[in-house]
Amino acid sequence: MSLINTQVPAFKTTAFQNGEFIEVSNETLKGKWSVLIFMPAAFTFNCPTEVEDAADNYAEFQKLGAEVYIVTTDTHFSHKVWHETSPAVGKAQFPLVGDPTHQLTNAFGVHIAEEGLALRGTFVVNPEGVIKTLEIHDNAIARDVTETLRKLKAAQYVAANPNEVCPAKWKEGEKTLAPSLDLVGKI
Repeated sequence: MSLINTQVPAFKTTAFQNGEFIEVSNETLKGKWSVLIFMPAAFTFNCPTEVEDAADNYAEFQKLGAEVYIVTTDTHFSHKVWHETSPAVGKAQFPLVGDPTHQLTNAFGVHIAEEGLALRGTFVVNPEGVIKTLEIHDNAIARDVTETLRKLKAAQYVAANPNEVCPAKWKEGEKTLAPSLDLVGKI
């Protein structure tokens, strides 16, 4: 069953953010757009490149009213040390969420039981706590957060304009479509 248009399940865990440990829960996600970016583990070679990419684009996420959450199966203590020792991860101002019990990785369908790690999964969640986009793929393939930003903008656009859809390769400011019988077979 797809997680699209389903409510984020109840959870509570601890994250490291800006020198502090904070609680993050399903209730934390409500009231604003959220982007959850699952990664296999801290202290790896590919994951810091993705954290840095998200950090370099964090101002754009904030401008869109969205919070970014990086999630790995490590503890919040590991995330503190990762943030302090990795120049790339040290750029992160958003929460680095620990999931040592695998509650989140299992709930979001990205858990690799044999390894105790997460697949690379990206989820855009609306302010009501409903999953609007998801992408899950092999851990050898790192993501480009500009595509996540595009999907966030599209999700926000259709939420504000429920009678329109964003066509392939849509970017903010471009033409959308208003689904109708008149369009069938004409595109």
